[in-house]
Amino acid sequence: MLIPVILSGGSGTRLWPLSRELYPKQLLPLVGERTMLQETAARVEGLADLGAPVVVCNESHRFMVADQLREAGSDPQAIVLEPVGRNTAPAVAVAALVALEKAGAAADAPAAKRLARRAGDVPQALPAGAPDPLLLVLPADHVIRDVEAFRAAVTTGRAAAEAGALVTFGVVPDRPETGYGYIRREPGKGPSYPVAEFVEKPDAATAARYLESGDYFWNSGMFMFRASAYLRELGAHAPAMLEACQRAVAAAKRDLDFTRLPADEFGACPSDSIDYAVMEKTRSAVVVPLSAGWSDVGSWSALADALPTDEAGNVTAGDVLVEDAQGCYLHSTSRLIAAVGLRDHVVVETKDAVLVAPRDRVQDVKQLVQQLKAQGRYETSLHREVFRPWGSYDSVDAGDRFQVKRLSVKPGASMSLQLHHHRAEHWIVVSGTARITRGEETFLLGENESTYIPMGTRHRIENPGMVPLHIVEVQSGTYLGEDDIVRFEDRYGREGSEK
Repeated sequence: MLIPVILSGGSGTRLWPLSRELYPKQLLPLVGERTMLQETAARVEGLADLGAPVVVCNESHRFMVADQLREAGSDPQAIVLEPVGRNTAPAVAVAALVALEKAGAAADAPAAKRLARRAGDVPQALPAGAPDPLLLVLPADHVIRDVEAFRAAVTTGRAAAEAGALVTFGVVPDRPETGYGYIRREPGKGPSYPVAEFVEKPDAATAARYLESGDYFWNSGMFMFRASAYLRELGAHAPAMLEACQRAVAAAKRDLDFTRLPADEFGACPSDSIDYAVMEKTRSAVVVPLSAGWSDVGSWSALADALPTDEAGNVTAGDVLVEDAQGCYLHSTSRLIAAVGLRDHVVVETKDAVLVAPRDRVQDVKQLVQQLKAQGRYETSLHREVFRPWGSYDSVDAGDRFQVKRLSVKPGASMSLQLHHHRAEHWIVVSGTARITRGEETFLLGENESTYIPMGTRHRIENPGMVPLHIVEVQSGTYLGEDDIVRFEDRYGREGSEK
């Protein structure tokens, strides 16, 4: 069985200010109506003998990941939560261990279950008849325009992966790109070729030679292999990493729809990419050429290249007006962008930040993000509108001792039962129906109705209806931070200071 492993742990800071640590690019609809995570899940549909995916994501993104997959009609067999990022090699390892364990449990195969749970050595092969799923490893933040060509490449590489090879997909280059690593193939007849070497990002002259030779491919970061084959190679080349991942999976806890890795065990795992930890060292690597309109959308310029342009070469999104602009990417989320006489620039507007940069300088956005982090500013991690499992809130105004938020509560959703020590709250229902808990009272509020929550009073908002509930919340008090919450009940199993 082919199990997609979707890696959704990145922060996507090179696409700031749209992408932020707690709302990264894979959760955004950058190239269509669906988010990049949803596009990745849909991309595998139609492949033969396809199982439910295993998704590995940052713990902070768990509810958005689960909601987006549910909206896309994807029902993952596991959503594995990383308490800390440890790069792609450990992420794939825990996915392989979880997939083996679930396959063994489904088939009642003790050997597969023991392999997933045991720290230490990995056998050269599973016992005959033991389930050993084929894993298709896909980052959640890639663009692939020709999905049929992608599926054909997966089908092409499947035989090699089933035979024990570690398959990587090499993108056939169409230009001398200096922003990607490369894979050099050995001579052969295909359709898959032994990997001669992985090559770091080249300079322009070297990239031109790579393109001319026809033996080099862009490193896509997508892979396919047997679960046991990857774990065996990881054990051979990075045994400490494998042991840490096995300990983490053995101690993992079930939390609602999530598999939560323990912070101590997973935090002790060495951090490394799958390329450095395994693919550059194994003798079992093969490359399958892929020509499918691939992009890793690693910058605003790369995103612009992946989208259709107008007659002047501009890409626009949202409320944008241009006059004599050429080669620009202009993205508005909340207000009008008007550009006159602009050439080869990127302008991205959000509710709380605006980025302006020449297209040939967009890689330096990460320097801005570093400055913001050094200043302790929230704009690196959060948008003004913050998403929660029950919906979202948007801080529309704030001043001395007051704050105004717009709350949106999903149908059937509920905030936690909580209280605040330092603030009172006024709620006005704009649309929908709210079930309010205030102290010992429970009552309904309809449109244009309001209530007051005194400081120190237990309270909760629920949406019992079939349409979204919208509320204006006015907070007043000496301290209005999100960490002033004492939570008594919460259906989402959350801890800490989030609402």
